[in-house]
Amino acid sequence: MAETKKRSVSFPRYAEYNCAFKYIVEQALDCKYVMPPALTKRTMELGTKYSPDFVCTPFKTMLGSMIESLEAGADTLLMTHGLCRLGYYGELLEQILRDLGYQFDFINLSDYDMDKKKEYIRIVRRFNPKVNPARFLAQFMEGVRMVEYLDEITAEYYKGCGFDAAGRYKQAYQDFLTAMYTAQARNDVEAGYRAAKRAMQSVPLDKPQRPLRVGIVGEFYTAMDAFSNLELEQKLADMGVEVHRWMNVSNQFLHYGGGQKNLRVKIQDLCRYDMGPTSTANIWYARECAERGFDGLVHIKSAACTPEIDVMPVLQNISADYKIPVLYLTYDAQTSDVGLMTRLEAFYDMIDMRKKVL
Repeated sequence: MAETKKRSVSFPRYAEYNCAFKYIVEQALDCKYVMPPALTKRTMELGTKYSPDFVCTPFKTMLGSMIESLEAGADTLLMTHGLCRLGYYGELLEQILRDLGYQFDFINLSDYDMDKKKEYIRIVRRFNPKVNPARFLAQFMEGVRMVEYLDEITAEYYKGCGFDAAGRYKQAYQDFLTAMYTAQARNDVEAGYRAAKRAMQSVPLDKPQRPLRVGIVGEFYTAMDAFSNLELEQKLADMGVEVHRWMNVSNQFLHYGGGQKNLRVKIQDLCRYDMGPTSTANIWYARECAERGFDGLVHIKSAACTPEIDVMPVLQNISADYKIPVLYLTYDAQTSDVGLMTRLEAFYDMIDMRKKVL
């Protein structure tokens, strides 16, 4: 009897999290993972060409990445669910791709009730009916641990990389990413994490006693994906700024003790209602940065992102109450790297002069 062909699964390129998707698909689901090509200008051109008007920029990015994944040989696409319009995008993405003539299986998590444990078994069986649930759970949790390590090391990197003229910090980070993308077992993940911690701790940083500190808040996809925000965090770090960003997969989904309800209590004097999937967390973290004496905030959103548009007036109130400057950045498929640098340089000059005066 012929052996059942393994699925070739892909998920749109998203920051560096595809290393964890790869690990879970290959180790926990025993399927083949098709790594989407790195996001490029072509990705955005493809996504923009076939997207309807007035969708948010991440939709275009995901569509372009899905097309490139199918071109690379994927026969199964996974689409996440979401609390904003993202929750409706799966059906639209699938229909566009089928209208373009692509043949594939589409697993849309919005079709499942994610509050019921049995639904997770149904999803796993879609990928591989023969998978062992206990084995899957153990290796899935290893993939989750990889996400936590990725967020921890990434956060540490952007706090310190701007103060290492020799580039050893950046090399340690790149070596860590390579270890995560090539990991095939738990020992590989743990070894890569420990090596990155040792390497970063061994780098002597030329950091002033009171460096400029900037907090990043904003829309989930654009704030975390370096391609989508035009390497904003790296640009700030290269100016000699200590960059802090709370919004990541670990904090939003894994370490979110009490969820939105607890954070909403902390900001009830600023807003009474939840305005979207990340609005409460962004408002909370913006004030957290202000209370900790940060020198500035950068708010990132994609064009037409309604929840983050609603957040902006609250951030203006925080800015006025705590006398902290806020730079508002909106990204679309036409956003210029040169234009971004001009605004960042002006923002840096302002917070630098302000810190010297204060």
